[in-house]
Amino acid sequence: MAAVERRQLQNGAEQREEIAVTNPVTGKTIGLIPAMTADNVRRAADRARATQPAWEALGVAARAKLVRQWGDLMWERQRNIIDTIRAETGKTEWGAQMEVMVLDENISYYTWHGPQWLQPQTRRSLAPVKQRARVYYKPYGVAGFITPWNYPLLNCFQDLIPALVAGNTVLIKPSEITPYTAIETVKLMHEAGIPTDVVQVLTGDGRTGAALVEVVDYVSVTGSTATGKKVALRAAERLIPYSLELGGKDPMIILKDANLELAAAGTLVGALENCGQVCVGTERVYVEEAIYDRYLERLRYYASQVRMGAQRGLEVHVGSLTNERELLRAEAFIEDAVAKGAEVIFGGKRRPDLGPLFFEPTILVNVNHSMRVMREETFGPLIPIMKVKDADEALRLANDSDYGLSASIFTRNLKRGEQMATKIESGDVTINSTKWVFGNLSLPMGGVKSSGLGRRNGPEGLMRFVRPQSVLVDNQLFDVPVLSLYNPLIIQAHLKILRPLRRLFPFLRV
Repeated sequence: MAAVERRQLQNGAEQREEIAVTNPVTGKTIGLIPAMTADNVRRAADRARATQPAWEALGVAARAKLVRQWGDLMWERQRNIIDTIRAETGKTEWGAQMEVMVLDENISYYTWHGPQWLQPQTRRSLAPVKQRARVYYKPYGVAGFITPWNYPLLNCFQDLIPALVAGNTVLIKPSEITPYTAIETVKLMHEAGIPTDVVQVLTGDGRTGAALVEVVDYVSVTGSTATGKKVALRAAERLIPYSLELGGKDPMIILKDANLELAAAGTLVGALENCGQVCVGTERVYVEEAIYDRYLERLRYYASQVRMGAQRGLEVHVGSLTNERELLRAEAFIEDAVAKGAEVIFGGKRRPDLGPLFFEPTILVNVNHSMRVMREETFGPLIPIMKVKDADEALRLANDSDYGLSASIFTRNLKRGEQMATKIESGDVTINSTKWVFGNLSLPMGGVKSSGLGRRNGPEGLMRFVRPQSVLVDNQLFDVPVLSLYNPLIIQAHLKILRPLRRLFPFLRV
């Protein structure tokens, strides 16, 4: 876990704090990064604001080309990025590689679609003979990103790509637990030709993030609900736009007609990716009683085949937790659940033989909504399973949460599954799988309730970084000087003609 070293590093009258970044598997220090002050952040914002007009003036096609060049360079150098991700997080080889792959798709998506979506749009005016109307899309200016440690590449860069394509300059405040992934990746951006002051990394802790919110024109946060609320309050005070992708307590519903083999394996995939440290990870499972016992048998069978470890190779399924806080929380949740009547039927222990933060995948049964493991975000490899009478009870319990980020349903009846999905209070639902919305770039992804505001992916993920400006041009046809808004005689005549025509031909409407 990152720890601030309050070193008295004298540079004239200045004292500087440094943060030690630790490998969670070995416990060794990777390096030291500066904890940037509010003055450091302000100066970075000044540089970003000064260079933003030139970045915008390049045009969207030229910006997209530079971003694509960076993506190609990142793909060529992905081995170093994967190693950096794994050193900072302790995740598996495949987990780190997926970050690179999904980000590369993100780059392709927005560099292809961005130039089209950001073109000025012609709109129909109220008086089409006299006027023409267009909508222009203009960047906010300096966009700030406060990003988490669980996906230090993907969750750091997937949102800033559309922000860059839209013409914003960018300040990134990565988690102090995993800053080197951002630092190394931004170096590649600069090497690919993106100007230095267009993208800057600000290292530090929560104080650095708070300072960032004070100086940017737009702020995007991926992190905890508590952090998101603080940022939202300050952004509202400053009247700047913001988007928040926050915590989740994502439900999985397994109906009695589900393919139990696929449902059991899918539960493990949903719950154990990145050792459960996933905002869209499965954190509670509701199983219809008709198949409950058979499902548990298959779940334990597949759980026994899960391989944990720190070694390279795609055959490893689960890596280490990234910091001690998640390990202690998992243990506290298990203790609370067992004290209230739950039973651990698989796992439930630390694995110090593999590393200091390894924790076994853990299956809990006889759980209920009085337990923390069913109410609070876990962010660890815990799978609490609750028997339900029928689909209606499962749906009611799935919605009995402060969160609403993602959900999943397993059923052979695809039509019924989709109908149920629309009744779940979440930003996305996947039928017979988990997490796939996250990687489908055309699908907007984000939360409801305490899981956040705004959407990433799709056109929505790009258009949040621009403000529309409407421009109406009047050719002054038939105009004479008048002292009221519009010429009453002309407008009346105009409407007498257009109103009945629009009733007959709706496409003539504005």
